[in-house]
Amino acid sequence: MLRTAASPTLSRARPWYRRLTTKREVEFYLAIAPWLVGFVLFTGGPILAALLIGFTQWQIIDTPKWIWLGNYVQLFTHDKLFWTSVANTVYYVALSVPFGVVGSVLVAILLNQKVAGVALFRTIFYLPSVTSGVAMAILWVWLCNPEVGLINSALRFVGLPGPGWLNDQHWAMPALILMSLWNVGGNMVVLLAGLQGIPSHLYEAAKLDGANHRQELRHITLPMLSPVIFFVLVVSTIGAFQIFTNVFVMTGGTGGPGTATLVYVLYLYQNAFQYLKMGYAAAMAEILFLIILGLTVGQFAMARRWVYYEGGGRDGKEL
Repeated sequence: MLRTAASPTLSRARPWYRRLTTKREVEFYLAIAPWLVGFVLFTGGPILAALLIGFTQWQIIDTPKWIWLGNYVQLFTHDKLFWTSVANTVYYVALSVPFGVVGSVLVAILLNQKVAGVALFRTIFYLPSVTSGVAMAILWVWLCNPEVGLINSALRFVGLPGPGWLNDQHWAMPALILMSLWNVGGNMVVLLAGLQGIPSHLYEAAKLDGANHRQELRHITLPMLSPVIFFVLVVSTIGAFQIFTNVFVMTGGTGGPGTATLVYVLYLYQNAFQYLKMGYAAAMAEILFLIILGLTVGQFAMARRWVYYEGGGRDGKEL
């Protein structure tokens, strides 16, 4: 028996572009086409290009020279500033992320209370998160001024000596970490949404059992909020490894004093746009990608031990 042109078999055998027969299908692909083009041109394409450029010696105006793993060998074996930037970045991440996450949780819990004017305080804490990074950095340069800065003026008022902050190699990085706490409002909003999603009947049952506020916090609030805390932790870690604007503005792009604030992305920027070593900078970008990827995978692996999902326990299995 001969099959007609409209038979299902022949219809399935046709190429995908000949099966776009309905107006709905055409509209769908037309709607996502701008995003696909943008992804290829501005995200996927540059990522692949950087991967290839990392194996070359290229100074923009010259023809790229293929050197295979030469950039990576130079980074790991001869470049002391590379390891300095890694150490400074790890130092920043190791302190700013825990302080930021804990601070965000505490502020969110405080602003989740039913008190007068709480909406105003939520707005005040959130405002720094939508402020320009450059404007914030300039503000903190003045706040950390050893002579006329507000921080040292407040310390002198209570009889304490103020450090040199950005002018002191030992205090420059703590100044950046202190500044990072200025942005707890962004994570606070996410955590506040998580707190308001916790079922109220859990607290009612706990009160009937005689639980106090500390026990409610330990056995209800934090376990139920742990998925949101985990999200904030992952996002904060990724963002902290890519710190750039604050350091660039506050130190004039030098990473000073000395190399005290020479973080990874700033050193990458210097190689790419000051020394025009594009291949070298691309190799650094790929290394940073692998570092962040490894840490993120590790965080997901560790999450099984402390993140609680309602109805699925801590390991994803039914209780």
